[in-house]
Amino acid sequence: MGGITLAHMADSTTSPNPAAPHREDRPVYVVGGGPGGLSVAYALRARGVRAVVLERSDGVGTSWRRHYDRLRLHTTRRLSALPGLPIPRRFGRWLARDDMVRYLEKYAEHHRLEIVTGVEVSRVERAADGTGWLLHATGGRELTGAAVVIATGLNHTPRLPDWPGRDSYTGEFLHACEYRDARPFAGRDVLVAGIGNTGADIAVDLAEGGASRVRVAVRTVPHIVRRSTAGWPAQRSAVLVRRLPVGLVDRLSRAQARVALPDLSAQGLPRPDSGLYSRVLEGSIPVQDVGLVDAVRKGAVEIVAAVEGFEDGEVVLADGTRIGPDAVIAATGYRPALEGLVGHLGVLDGRGRPVARGAGTPPGAPGLYFTGFTNPITGTLREAAIDAERIARALTRRGAPGVSRLPE
Repeated sequence: MGGITLAHMADSTTSPNPAAPHREDRPVYVVGGGPGGLSVAYALRARGVRAVVLERSDGVGTSWRRHYDRLRLHTTRRLSALPGLPIPRRFGRWLARDDMVRYLEKYAEHHRLEIVTGVEVSRVERAADGTGWLLHATGGRELTGAAVVIATGLNHTPRLPDWPGRDSYTGEFLHACEYRDARPFAGRDVLVAGIGNTGADIAVDLAEGGASRVRVAVRTVPHIVRRSTAGWPAQRSAVLVRRLPVGLVDRLSRAQARVALPDLSAQGLPRPDSGLYSRVLEGSIPVQDVGLVDAVRKGAVEIVAAVEGFEDGEVVLADGTRIGPDAVIAATGYRPALEGLVGHLGVLDGRGRPVARGAGTPPGAPGLYFTGFTNPITGTLREAAIDAERIARALTRRGAPGVSRLPE
């Protein structure tokens, strides 16, 4: 890990009873070593607060390492940098997966962040004295922090719909998190279930990588935007319009789509009835086009109805059609899986997401912060950087009893 400071767990539990360490030696624990967690750790360190990142894997940026090979950021290099360190120009405008991992490693090393790897936190609860937080971690460890930032993110646990009869399917079945490249699917008939950005990327990768047939099962027709138009990235437009009235943005985006994108109704992708920004506020991010439109228009990727279930080794679609692909790739997203960690604290909404994020703390849970649990149109990394500064300001302004300070 280069210059990263690897903390010893005993450092933060200095009294004989680990559940009640000296109150003047309580760090802020950051759970998760992805972009959100690293950003918060830096922002706190810059304010003289000791922050310890707890990461369950053996390195930072785990979710990025497991992504498919084709992945490139849909946000620009400049608007994706974390606080305190620009992304190198040599990585190009749209970062590749491996370059993003390199940047996160360099970020942790450059800022000399205190990171403990191989430690998974299973439960967070109030400390016995009521002034801090007790974390139950790998190996029976109990760690007491002045405050806790949960930064495990939305892409924590693969989500699979409970499709009837899935066990009867005799072809290959995998979640998108297991997909790496198109080589194992060359010459095969593949169905991609789901048309978010991941599903669209994988479908195009399969079509370009030699799959004999590629179909995408669509339940809700997505909004599609060009990643960049005449050099102007869609992300910059999102930043400019996010404060405008929703109805106005819906109308502007509808007009832009008619100019920038062909009508794919004949191919099964009509223009959505609801507005783009209205969908965003409901949690649905538009698909950024990096080849999907051309692939659908040319027939290299076919659009079919949503998957309803499996029967007799075939896939049953919502329109009653039955198809028999050789493989099904479920691009059905992820869930944050926070229930075991903090569900008992009453800090989650009906969808299992935090009721407060960023600088806010949930009612009755002072000192407990969450970052990385939104999927904003302006870019996840940009918002993670903004969140980090807000959390650090709020935490230092409100104070946390006994929080460890870094040496001058």
